[in-house]
Amino acid sequence: MIQVFIQGFEGSNHDLAAREYFGHLPIKVLPCMTFRELFDKLSESPSMFGLVAMENTLAGSLLANYNLMRKSGMRILGEHKMKISHQLLALPGQNLSDLSEVHSHPMALAQCEDFLLKHPHLKLIETEDTALSAKMIRKESRKRIAAIASSLAGQLFELETLASDIESNPHNFTRFLLVGHAEQTHSGLLPLIENINKSSLVFSLPHESGSLSRVLSVLAFYGVSLTKIQSLPVIGKEWEYLFYIDLGFSDYHRYRQSLDAIRPLSIGLEVLGEYETHESRTMNAIPAKIAI
Repeated sequence: MIQVFIQGFEGSNHDLAAREYFGHLPIKVLPCMTFRELFDKLSESPSMFGLVAMENTLAGSLLANYNLMRKSGMRILGEHKMKISHQLLALPGQNLSDLSEVHSHPMALAQCEDFLLKHPHLKLIETEDTALSAKMIRKESRKRIAAIASSLAGQLFELETLASDIESNPHNFTRFLLVGHAEQTHSGLLPLIENINKSSLVFSLPHESGSLSRVLSVLAFYGVSLTKIQSLPVIGKEWEYLFYIDLGFSDYHRYRQSLDAIRPLSIGLEVLGEYETHESRTMNAIPAKIAI
């Protein structure tokens, strides 16, 4: 049984992403209140994994998670991209006109603003979690109240979908990272070295003109593409920054040569993980029904 720490509760988008990532393999999801709690528990559990949201197409990067990941010493083992869809869920036998309140996380409510504006009779109640809102309705048999949550939450808590895919922007995707200990070698879970085509690095740069452009030029020379760059200030050191970058490549050997070439140009270069892109990992995968 694969055990995965997530931030959030059963039926949340993190839960759904974990089930999608591992497909038909049996998993046990272990909820955490915060991302810090997730990394703390994971550091004490060498055989377990964590699934962490890192960026969203609407909200941008979750900046705090970059520092948490680096300080934890965990390795990135894989990535998963998932479309975020919101459903309006309620106890069976009700209509939209019967409802008086909608409960959900503030971000979910904001992402469904267009739909909610069309139904001004609904009072919006902010909660700490989408899935927890759905669970409360079932546990307390709350009629006339709906939750905005995932389809998985509807299945788990036996709620009826009164409106599907009510998010205002259909291009709402989140990128999750599978993280764990460097020594984890679960058969069939980690990619073969010939399938590795992406990596994540962190480093700082000397205060010299053109220092970043020199690094990027070297990467380009070796046929390595920069797919993401994120700079964050170094706490306690004025005007110093850490650069988190994602690299894509087709030749693992050339990629490793590029690391040797940029190491003298950077400060404290650290490889956070080498893994397979979501696209290549799922290209030939057979979609699996989500098991609950």
